[in-house]
Amino acid sequence: MQVTGITSDLGYLRTAIVNLFFFGTPGAGDRNWVLVDAGMPGYGGAIRREAARRFGEDARPLAIILTHGHFDHVGALGTLADRWRVPIYAHQLELPYLTGQAAYPPPDPTVGGGMAASSVLFPRGPFDFRPLVRMLPEDGTVPGMDGWRWIHTPGHTPGHVSLFRETDRTLIAGDAFVTTRQESLLAALTQRPEMHGPPAYFTPDWPAARESVEGLAELEPEIAATGHGRPMRGYAMREALKLLARDFDRLAVPPGGRYLKRPPAGPQDLSSPPAGIRRPAAAAIGLALAVVTGALVLRGRR
Repeated sequence: MQVTGITSDLGYLRTAIVNLFFFGTPGAGDRNWVLVDAGMPGYGGAIRREAARRFGEDARPLAIILTHGHFDHVGALGTLADRWRVPIYAHQLELPYLTGQAAYPPPDPTVGGGMAASSVLFPRGPFDFRPLVRMLPEDGTVPGMDGWRWIHTPGHTPGHVSLFRETDRTLIAGDAFVTTRQESLLAALTQRPEMHGPPAYFTPDWPAARESVEGLAELEPEIAATGHGRPMRGYAMREALKLLARDFDRLAVPPGGRYLKRPPAGPQDLSSPPAGIRRPAAAAIGLALAVVTGALVLRGRR
């Protein structure tokens, strides 16, 4: 596994089923680059090796920026934080989930697909990265990423953010939308390209998710790099994103599910599982996912 270039100063690394991003000029050296998201558990060593290969031996980032705090985006964060001791930035509304105060809402395994069925086994916190985690600047700037701004894109999580650079219209969307059908285990592993809404099994606020996609489509990005799937670019990508925004309810919102009527209002809504979930089936799919992911982790460590 190695970093794949997107622009001259932006590359992505796939960790099993999710992408993270390296921002900075190759060879920039210590504290002259930024990590966006932290991938799956077990990939801390691989991330450090790729950082050393790209920026120089023992090169630490200036900061780590989180699009959000789901387990597949912070999986290696504890290991990296212990080694690098650099600030971790997230939106204010995401901080309770990153400072041990709250767990994310339960996933919705009823939305269809192998990944969705296994989502009941995914950790949802609370995660605690104190004392390094802090709030993104209120003025929209991104620490260590000159020329970029963060955009609040809630729906997938309350404090989800996307990052945008106007000069070349490069968008790091996070999971506000993705470029593969993440609910499908096969698509998640093969990254079969498809403009798609946020992963449905972990999206509790569909009205907010719709507004976020509409806002990102209005940016008319030239490049869209997402948390799941390969980067897309150009006219065809923009048209697909506009279609997703225009027809979001049909293309992204599942026909049924626990969060269709209303998003969770708070922790008091987060405890009851949906009816009709067959946990043995979910466990079997989850075990299969764990085996495949484990193989990918081992391959990534080589």
